Amino acid sequence: MNIAILGTRGVPNHHGGFEQLAEYLSVGLVEMGHAVTVYSPHNHPYQESTWQGVTLSHQYDPEYKVGTAGQFVYDLNCILHSRRQRFDIILQLGYTSSSIWSHLFPKHSLVITNMDGLEWKRSKYNTLTQKFLKLAEKLAVRHSDVLVADSKGIQRHLQDSYQKPSQYIAYGADLFHDHQPEVLSTFGLEPLGYDLLIARMEPENSIEMILEGLTSSASRRPLVVVGGLTTPLGKTLENRFPDKRIRFLGAVYDLEILNNLRAFSNLYFHGHTVGGTNPSLIEAMASDCLVCAHANEFNRHVLLENAYYFKTSEEVKKLLETKTKTGAELQKIAENRLRVQEHFSWPFIISEYEAFFRLSLENRARKWKKQRS
Repeated sequence: MNIAILGTRGVPNHHGGFEQLAEYLSVGLVEMGHAVTVYSPHNHPYQESTWQGVTLSHQYDPEYKVGTAGQFVYDLNCILHSRRQRFDIILQLGYTSSSIWSHLFPKHSLVITNMDGLEWKRSKYNTLTQKFLKLAEKLAVRHSDVLVADSKGIQRHLQDSYQKPSQYIAYGADLFHDHQPEVLSTFGLEPLGYDLLIARMEPENSIEMILEGLTSSASRRPLVVVGGLTTPLGKTLENRFPDKRIRFLGAVYDLEILNNLRAFSNLYFHGHTVGGTNPSLIEAMASDCLVCAHANEFNRHVLLENAYYFKTSEEVKKLLETKTKTGAELQKIAENRLRVQEHFSWPFIISEYEAFFRLSLENRARKWKKQRS
């Protein structure tokens, strides 16, 4: 198969979840013998034309000049370039800034869209933006040949709202084995002597709820908060929560550091309330975390009974005061590692995509044959 991946800020990953998916998936598909092209911005840090057997197509992206509006131009450039290629499949990761151009996708390629989360529900967006995102979702559904949902909740939403079936394929993670307690010394931390929160500083990630739970608790452990403080919410947190137990580390992108912070934490808080299968949650499960997650269908589908759940700051407070990574709690950690190995490992996720691509092409060929007969 000749496959293109667009909708990301390119590979190697220098940004986030979709870029990580593009990175692992593209290399894995190449190793299976397929030709894969990943679209990247013209100013991506990696400027070579190939990477680990993956072809890179650099397209002009004016985001650095004009902000978010530049993403629409970048996506248009990627789609127009794809029209001149002979891709069997175009995998579109997300739809926000490409949706208005989605009618321009080449008809000879099978367009598969990973629908991401319910972007229009994110509270950081104003009413007008939320309306646009809802429209963008509708356009992506209309102009895609096939849909992928990264959670059962998203899959149900697509069926209920648009009567459109989708294939459930989650995100992946590698099981973490390389424990290095010396990494903690950089931050003045001791193994199991702190709790951890890793998230973008956005309202829908329950940041304030978790910090309020900490400040009202009798816990003596520091709560380490990892995430960029440049968002509107992030800029206010240090002033609003002066509690000395809260340690804001800012953004950390080094996976080795993040995995060790996760592995040696006591409790790991995952407050995400919007979206599908969150990559950081899978990585926490793969890194020996005792997870305390916001009680919603997305998190419950991934974690099952192998986590503690909260919906209020009072419930966060009780978890901080009563739960430690010892004894019977270790069984939850072991079960999460097993779930990653069986359902969320990268080899499994890549094989799921590859099999679905083949099936989708076969279904289209049968449909065309039937129409011509």
